[in-house]
Amino acid sequence: MENDATGDQAAGAEGADLGSQVRSAIGRLYRRFRSERPEGGLGDAALAVLTRLHKSGPQTLTELSEHDRVSPASMSQTVNRLTSAGYAVRTRDPGDRRKVLFSATAEGDELASAARGNRPRHGTSQRHRRLMTGRLPSHIPWSTHYRGGR
Repeated sequence: MENDATGDQAAGAEGADLGSQVRSAIGRLYRRFRSERPEGGLGDAALAVLTRLHKSGPQTLTELSEHDRVSPASMSQTVNRLTSAGYAVRTRDPGDRRKVLFSATAEGDELASAARGNRPRHGTSQRHRRLMTGRLPSHIPWSTHYRGGR
């Protein structure tokens, strides 16, 4: 019984260590993406909304706020930044004139395309590309990849 408890403690310590490593890796990726963002002065939330408008077409404020799981008031501030910067426009919904649709302008589409195209694929090593796509070489154990092994 004592061996089981020791084994459980070791497994718990490994899990905590793995969790710490994952948080650290996500933080590094987030900082890297932020540093490689194209010029334009938009924050992460505004750039995400602009990218959604670019990819999905016109959206209502409700659709945007529900997708991002934020309040309509918060989303209103985000789309106001986009419209005042000239990256998005407001138009009336042709099917229901009470609704307002937001869509990306040509300049907004260009910025969203640049942001999507600026992802660090070109400078990523072959090993990291395999890790990101889930294709690990069969001769190297899974755990080696996640412990920083080569």
